[in-house]
Amino acid sequence: MNTIGSQELHLPVLQPAELWDSTGRKDLFGQNLFTLEDRRNRTLVLAPTHEEVLTSLVAANVQSYKDLPFILYQIQTKFRDEERPRGGLLRCREFHMKDAYSFASNSDQLDSAYEDMIQAYNNIFDRCGLSTVMVEADSGAIGGKDSHEFIALSNIGEDTIAICTSCKYGANVERAEFVKPVNSGNSSNATPEEVHTPGITDINALSSFLNVSKSDLLKSMFYLADGKLIVVVLEGDYEVNEIKLRNTLNIKDLAIASDSLIRSAGFIPGFASPVGDHKDVTVVVDKFCH
Repeated sequence: MNTIGSQELHLPVLQPAELWDSTGRKDLFGQNLFTLEDRRNRTLVLAPTHEEVLTSLVAANVQSYKDLPFILYQIQTKFRDEERPRGGLLRCREFHMKDAYSFASNSDQLDSAYEDMIQAYNNIFDRCGLSTVMVEADSGAIGGKDSHEFIALSNIGEDTIAICTSCKYGANVERAEFVKPVNSGNSSNATPEEVHTPGITDINALSSFLNVSKSDLLKSMFYLADGKLIVVVLEGDYEVNEIKLRNTLNIKDLAIASDSLIRSAGFIPGFASPVGDHKDVTVVVDKFCH
């Protein structure tokens, strides 16, 4: 960090909730955010990251574009109420993190700082003798247009990445996109017909019953998104990437819809389809459906 001109500092872990309210990220972090009240009943936050405090500090001290660019960093304790915490170095509820923040007056300065940071991390991993792969990633609640992760390949890892052997493209499954070849052999202009499928309520049973591949079937998944019912339509052999779904709909809360909610909207669980007039339901169709 020092080699690329960064300056080290140490920021407070305990932060006023007003800073997080002002950016809207208090709701965005949701239950991952630890909060507490002081003796005057003011809400405080145990910092999961430090963008709010640092941007407030910089805004109060930077007087001109001539003060830019610069990078500030720290190595400090963070707190996140992870849904599924694990032991080890990462994803505990309390952990140490090195975080750096760059400030620039234009996009060229910002891009230059980003490239410097990539090189700095490559140097760190080389000195540690650690082999890594840099892939595109979802920025999540941190936000931002570009985001990359350095992945150390391991047989006991929990993340999955997609890497193209013909080019340098790589991304984790939360971000990865691909082009699927069109299977022209199964295309048909035949008129759709109703098929009686008694007692068959899942895609595996339907595939066996009709004697067709799951990839030749479509399935509907029902979700409750920020209090509204949505239907996701995708090929039978695919699974819903809930992070991509959140990003597509720009929502905060997402959960599988209950059978009672599905029925209240006029659908039958296990036999539901977006076909028909459902004015109060949002339908999201995967681009590879055919």
